[in-house]
Amino acid sequence: MLYKWKKMISLIGVLGFLLTVLEPGRGVYAELVDRIVAEVNDEIILLSELEGAIAPFAEKIRNSAYPAKQKREALFKLRKDILDRLIDQKLTDQQVKANKISVAKEEIDAAIEQIKEARYLTDEQLREALAQEGLTLESYRERIEEQIMRTRLVNIEVRSKIIITDEDVREYYETHPVEYGREQQYHLRNIILMVPEDAEEMLRELKRNKAKAVLEKLEAGEEFEALARQYSESLAAEGGDLGTFALSDLAQSVQEAVKPLSAGEHTGIIESDLGFQIFFVEKIIESQGTPFAEVKEEIQEKLFQEIVNENFDEWLKNLRSRSHIRIIQ
Repeated sequence: MLYKWKKMISLIGVLGFLLTVLEPGRGVYAELVDRIVAEVNDEIILLSELEGAIAPFAEKIRNSAYPAKQKREALFKLRKDILDRLIDQKLTDQQVKANKISVAKEEIDAAIEQIKEARYLTDEQLREALAQEGLTLESYRERIEEQIMRTRLVNIEVRSKIIITDEDVREYYETHPVEYGREQQYHLRNIILMVPEDAEEMLRELKRNKAKAVLEKLEAGEEFEALARQYSESLAAEGGDLGTFALSDLAQSVQEAVKPLSAGEHTGIIESDLGFQIFFVEKIIESQGTPFAEVKEEIQEKLFQEIVNENFDEWLKNLRSRSHIRIIQ
């Protein structure tokens, strides 16, 4: 079959050459208008297909303010990426045919009506929008048909082989509390010994040693609130009471120090732009957030999609390895 294609393209090439040399106003050495850029099993990808797919992106690169060298590099990478995408599409289309996947006219109609409804478009407005992108309604229907068939191929080759258990869903819910409004709130106190930004090293060392002495008293069992009233240089009268915070509200260094703590525990000395600080967890407040039952299906679909994407990439990689692919630069 590949031989037949090559023979046919060879004939097309000869005809193209004859047309170019006979065209008025053109030299006899005019370049051919088309050629093969890739063979994918028993099918081919033509230069005209590649250039058509590249055109919208290439124009933006050419019109950009980047230096000429960067433009050349970007255009070269774009060509490679688009050709890879066309090869992947050709491979998936071949698998669509092998699996005898088809789409009824009514399904395409329904899909287009859904798109119009979602974007609040009339039929005339859709046609106008497509025309601006260089598409007709018929070519758009073909594109929708291809998308539906490829989705069905994914269902056959990938989705049907994936199992998401209740335990998987529950684990995701428990390990992503912030997503569902279940972030813990920390009621914090602190003792701070202030150090100006332009302080001399002698003063900095003095405050560091004082912080060490306070930490020793804490570790010996003295009450944090009392020590804050005695030593802290901010909010001393309130016993260093800072209020309640989510971890995400805190500086990274404080987050890392506070996160492992339970209520009633304190951090070590944290050096910051303000000076030397010690934090104390007064209590941890658990926010209930969205109940698991309400987000179970959402999480299941999210996990499903993540695995589908990973498995599809792997499936496509294996499909490539089993296929005859020849790229002609």
